[in-house]
Amino acid sequence: MSKPKDFIQYHKDGSVWATGQTIDDVATGYWEWFRKDGTKLRSGYFDNGEQVGDWTTYDKAGAIYKVTRMKPRS
Repeated sequence: MSKPKDFIQYHKDGSVWATGQTIDDVATGYWEWFRKDGTKLRSGYFDNGEQVGDWTTYDKAGAIYKVTRMKPRS
């Protein structure tokens, strides 16, 4: 099995859009998405490319807006 690699994706203006890790180009572990102004938009965990557990969405001030529990695919 391959080791996790750090992953960063950028908005067109060069600001960070998403950070996380991949194994063989598949999302794994903790990920975060950001607005162009740098405030956190969403965060959560992937397991073999699938969103798992609680995913948190943040408002423009960075406060928690809502938490969504992801249901496993059957």
